[in-house]
Amino acid sequence: MSLKYFHLVFLGFAILCDAGFWLWLHFMPEDAARAGAIGLKNYAGILCLVLLAYGVWYLVKKMRTIIV
Repeated sequence: MSLKYFHLVFLGFAILCDAGFWLWLHFMPEDAARAGAIGLKNYAGILCLVLLAYGVWYLVKKMRTIIV
């Protein structure tokens, strides 16, 4: 596996983890408030969108040059 493909796999896991964190904050606000993380709800959503945009940009811009 090339480093560029590893980058895509890592980016996919980062998006999944961040989306899961946002879903936890969104659907279980009581638990998030007890953990002290309720203030991160907006940041987690924005970060997920930024990671998705970066992933699309990376695929469009870099996939032509990926060598297996």
